[in-house]
Amino acid sequence: MNRPIVIAAGGTGGHFFPAEALATELAARGHELVLMTDKRAGKRLTGVFRDRPQYVLDGTGVAGKGISAKLRGVASLLQGAWAARRLHRQINPIAVIGFGGYPSVPPILGSRFMAGSRRPIVILHEGNAVLGQANALLARFATAIATSYPTVARLPLGLRAALTGMPVRPEIEALLEEEYTPPGDAIHLLVWGGSLGAKIFSTIIPAALAQLPAGFRARLHVTQQVHEKDLADVRAAYAKAGVDCELAPFFSDVASLLKKAHLVIGRAGGSSVAELTIAGRPSILVPLPIAASDEQGANATQLVDEGGAWMFRQNSLTPETLSAFLGSLLNDPERLAAAAKAARAFAHPHSARLLADLVEARISDYRSSTS
Repeated sequence: MNRPIVIAAGGTGGHFFPAEALATELAARGHELVLMTDKRAGKRLTGVFRDRPQYVLDGTGVAGKGISAKLRGVASLLQGAWAARRLHRQINPIAVIGFGGYPSVPPILGSRFMAGSRRPIVILHEGNAVLGQANALLARFATAIATSYPTVARLPLGLRAALTGMPVRPEIEALLEEEYTPPGDAIHLLVWGGSLGAKIFSTIIPAALAQLPAGFRARLHVTQQVHEKDLADVRAAYAKAGVDCELAPFFSDVASLLKKAHLVIGRAGGSSVAELTIAGRPSILVPLPIAASDEQGANATQLVDEGGAWMFRQNSLTPETLSAFLGSLLNDPERLAAAAKAARAFAHPHSARLLADLVEARISDYRSSTS
């Protein structure tokens, strides 16, 4: 019987979507899969893992917390790792693939508590242009690490790194075939802000658009991810400004929204940047300011350097500066089209397939070395 592959992923969609994309590719190749995730993500009721074994483990993040919270977090991670060890002994996986963040720590750490002859190989995927704290901790156990960017800061010396890109959902991958059309009579602006929407976008963007000329505002259609508690206020602000809008805490059909978007405003998480480049859409990126190692700033910088985006730091983003920039940018279709072309050129397509190839190659090496 073939030994299964454990996918270690959870937390927000930015960590889970690439894991799900890889799992879909591996399942199509006939591999048995097991998901180990965290309580925040919980068991998946849809998608590739729906009818496959799933285990929810203890664990919590420790970055940016006080001493007592860190100690509780470490204890929770160790408890999860010990539970993962028991599960590994039962299912006997050949590999554990981690996608960063604290949910990947218990399954991988638990695999190191096993006896050498049954210990699975470890493969990491790094979604950012800076190695995340969890992956930095786990890299010492890894056979290989797959990266999403050509240059990744803090990679350990001697670790076998391969550029595979960031796996995206099939419906996003299909946007590779969609050409960008600059705005005409209508301007479609897409605003996303992470898993729950960004509070600052809910205040600054409506205020910025309200400062545009009336004729300009009449052409705008804004689709914006907004936290549920802010929906009424944001809807009222757009109504007062005379801007057509569609607001929701979550949009399930992101591919359709990207397809019609002329410009995207959002954070610079690894999955978001990958989706923008696959879709070939120009963007204004506002990196999350509280990230421990400014991963989002590094992500945005690489795309900006290629000409595919513009970046504002959150502490310098005001309604006045954003309005002036948007007024100039949205009136320049050639500039938007050039950025769209540059974003597409930075894309790393077929990443799920490339990552699956890497996984199979490392498993083949492992089998050869132990046969």
